Amino acid sequence: MNILCDQNMPYAREAFSRLGRVTLKPGRQIGAEDVRDADLLFTRSTTKVGPELLDGSHIRFYGSSVIGTDHIDIPYLERRGIPWCSAPGCNAESVANYITAALFRLSGKEGFTLAGKTAGVVGVGNVGTRVCRHLSALGLRVLRNDPPVRRRLAEAGDPEAERYVPLERVLEEADIVTLHVPLTDEGSDATYHLLDAAAFAKLKRGVILINAARGPVLDTDSLLASLDNGTVAHTVIDCWEGEPSFRTDLAARADLTTPHIAGHAYEGKVNGTAAVYRSACSFLGVEAEEPFILPPPPVPYWELDGKGAGTETAEEALLRPLVLSVYDIEADHRRFQDIRGLPEGERAKAFDKLRSTYPMRRQFDATEVRLKNGSARLAAKLRGLGFKVV
Repeated sequence: MNILCDQNMPYAREAFSRLGRVTLKPGRQIGAEDVRDADLLFTRSTTKVGPELLDGSHIRFYGSSVIGTDHIDIPYLERRGIPWCSAPGCNAESVANYITAALFRLSGKEGFTLAGKTAGVVGVGNVGTRVCRHLSALGLRVLRNDPPVRRRLAEAGDPEAERYVPLERVLEEADIVTLHVPLTDEGSDATYHLLDAAAFAKLKRGVILINAARGPVLDTDSLLASLDNGTVAHTVIDCWEGEPSFRTDLAARADLTTPHIAGHAYEGKVNGTAAVYRSACSFLGVEAEEPFILPPPPVPYWELDGKGAGTETAEEALLRPLVLSVYDIEADHRRFQDIRGLPEGERAKAFDKLRSTYPMRRQFDATEVRLKNGSARLAAKLRGLGFKVV
């Protein structure tokens, strides 16, 4: 059995070689000739999966090791009768870690306290739910916006539906708006340019805006105009319109810039490989034997003395170096800024290289915090962020 995998899927050879002969190739370089003789295909989001890739092939099963599906022509796969799977939730905790690190980096630089601010989470699926947990743990008031989820809960008579608010309320009230929606361009819940000029005009002045969803969810020109007029005070951009190309004018203005790696913590990528491996084994009717043993984390433990930290501001001052040591988001920003001045064609290649050669980053839950003299509130914050507290 011939198996073709994106080489950026950790443990791909170890896992799938149990099922057949494995070939690894960069995802954006996988083409029709590569797929023609393959039986199983496994990729990440950089491979567009549809007729241009699969016509003339004998693919029996396709697996996407990421949460999004906008790179997959699902109707085409269904017409061809090709079973497929994705990996919903595989990197949800990784993205939540990214949002937390970004906010600690901004709050430290700009001198504000996170607790007490209002955050609007747009898109409350696997990722958004984790982001809500992190933000609530840090003492932020959280507004949830997800029309499909609200409708589903309301139709079931679930009172939880009332926890979800309209986008207009998020835009008007939130000090921080963070986006976690899939990219769709049709239907009543389309998210293409969800934040357009009209939406930016409704934002609370001085807002912090974060896009760790998909680039086209934001209208880049409208975002730049809102940065010019002060409506948006700070922005964090992980996803870019047109990537791997990206707008250098936005890259120059954003506070934090990264190459679509919010979900690239090692656990998230391994979870993605594991999810499609299990699905492939189920499809083939074989027992999964998973070779996913993670290496020790770079920061295995952290000593934290909570003595004297009686305020939200003091607690955040203790948490900030911990969070930013486990995930040095500033280093990701610097690497991205290093490619901003390259010629356009080289920038796109460098963007992909930053993703494919991304250094190992571990989730917060890989680090044990040895807490002494800590209050119950501080311990709850640490656990809410995923740290193991002893």
